Amino acid sequence: MAASHVVCAAADLPPGSRRIVDVEGRSIGVFNVDGELYALRNSCPHKGAPLCEGTIGGTMVPSEPHVYRYGLDNRLLRCPWHGWEIDLETGRPALNDAPGRVRTYPVAVREGEVVIEL
Repeated sequence: MAASHVVCAAADLPPGSRRIVDVEGRSIGVFNVDGELYALRNSCPHKGAPLCEGTIGGTMVPSEPHVYRYGLDNRLLRCPWHGWEIDLETGRPALNDAPGRVRTYPVAVREGEVVIEL
């Protein structure tokens, strides 16, 4: 059975901001990216770095030879230690062959508060 945990007031997490909170002994990063909320475990699958302290951006996506396309803008969280890129929505590494996955959590605004489910 999932338990709801209030992170903060919705007004305290405007677009472009993040919070790192401790919930039931787990460090979890909660992000507001362009009005979309994401919550994921604050641990990189590579070496356990504090993943949620990293930068958010995009990356180069597959394209034709000698054509360079940037994509997934504001969707990838880059580990501050080694640069691993993790998809905020799925918790999976941007490189398909990279091992590991980061746990994601349902997050929503309810009655003016940001709430995550564990």
